[in-house]
Amino acid sequence: MTSNAKERLGNVLVLGLGRTGESVARYAASLVPSRVDSVTLYGGASSTPGEKTGELEAAGVTVICGTEDVRGSYDLAVASPGIPETSEFFRAAAACSREVIGEPEFAFRESPERWVAITGTNGKTTTTSLATHLLREGGLLAESVGNIGTLVTDRVSVRPEGEWFVAELSSFQLATTRLLHPRVSVILNVTPDHLEWHGTMEAYAAAKERALENQCAGDLAVVSVDDDFCRAMAERAEARGLRVCRLSVHEEPSSSCAAFLRDDSLVVRLDGTEHALVDASELKIFGRHNAENALAAASVALELGVSEVDVCRGLASFSPIEHRIEPAGVVGGVRYVNDSKATNTDSVEKALTAFDEGTIVVLLGGHDKMTDLGSLARAVCDRCFAAVCYGEAGERIARALEDAREGSGSQLVVLRAPHLREAFDEAVRVARAGDTVLLSPACSSFDEFSNMGERGRLFKELVRNLADGGESA
Repeated sequence: MTSNAKERLGNVLVLGLGRTGESVARYAASLVPSRVDSVTLYGGASSTPGEKTGELEAAGVTVICGTEDVRGSYDLAVASPGIPETSEFFRAAAACSREVIGEPEFAFRESPERWVAITGTNGKTTTTSLATHLLREGGLLAESVGNIGTLVTDRVSVRPEGEWFVAELSSFQLATTRLLHPRVSVILNVTPDHLEWHGTMEAYAAAKERALENQCAGDLAVVSVDDDFCRAMAERAEARGLRVCRLSVHEEPSSSCAAFLRDDSLVVRLDGTEHALVDASELKIFGRHNAENALAAASVALELGVSEVDVCRGLASFSPIEHRIEPAGVVGGVRYVNDSKATNTDSVEKALTAFDEGTIVVLLGGHDKMTDLGSLARAVCDRCFAAVCYGEAGERIARALEDAREGSGSQLVVLRAPHLREAFDEAVRVARAGDTVLLSPACSSFDEFSNMGERGRLFKELVRNLADGGESA
């Protein structure tokens, strides 16, 4: 692998006026004139001039708003992750640029040492946070970056010597990588999501697999073998001589590198040496899927030199992250759990396994991504006492649940509400002592909220108001 870290970048084009575009543009402008000749940012068709554009222009960036008709000639273009490669905006940039990459790839080229790349449809935020926690527990410098919220480019210029970047990478971000070479990569699962961006399931899976593309024999790829797409990735990686740690919570792989459950205890085997870790019941994060996340994070830490003792201590001390099966309180014997980060059906199905069958009141709804609801509906009928369906997708979800209930023997109570606040009131009304009210929407939040965090915080506020004896609304 070669690095472009000391090479001239020439004329740099940045696509998008969001947080990513602003960060890349500011960083590139700081390299003028030593390595960058010019920085031009196209904000996109809906962008307008304002305080941000004024600040960027003051930093030496040429900002062009209100159009996606990119003009000029550029040595390097950096596209924000929300801009698909199939879009006219991306194509216009590609037509007048020598190369178009994404922000994590740009940051990697600037600072290519000590990277861990973590991806998957679900679980990547928890795994990234936990891997960082375990590395720090072992005395290593580590920072969670990428899709988790901290842009890698923001950290490059202040990165201390010896620090590991533990990068949560979305399929959007991985699709535009070329040279990215992590020392350890993790692929947790691949289930249908973001098909409107990638076009096909195969293209989505291929974007995830780019996390492994540049790894070599001395590196480690931690790959689940519990779904078909990931199992095929593991086999392809092994065929080209890559060390693959086969990850499973359903079986004990026979390979020399594996991470699995043995009688509910977490075990990681690296090059034939087994590390018996904690029992799954000692984790503060619930559910079999979180045991899988813990196994993946432990594999990363052990590979990078953290001791077995430190890994065990870190696994036992790690607390749930915000909006991912996050305890929000107990009121009147009813447990309230915020899983606002569950924006697709597969993540909800996994969340339901963390609680006793027949004791769950689940809140489902939000912006309708038009995904198939068959598997979700069956899981809800099997495991839940009641479901409250709300928001833009609420009626479609409610009908899918009622269809699945027909002839299944399920006694699922299906309720409807216009918005999250009213859905919460309905859940409070029907929940019994010993039940869990679970916000696990299976949808994005954009019909009612600016992001899933705002949705989760409202849920927690409603729980606090209920505990204080106030009105939930």
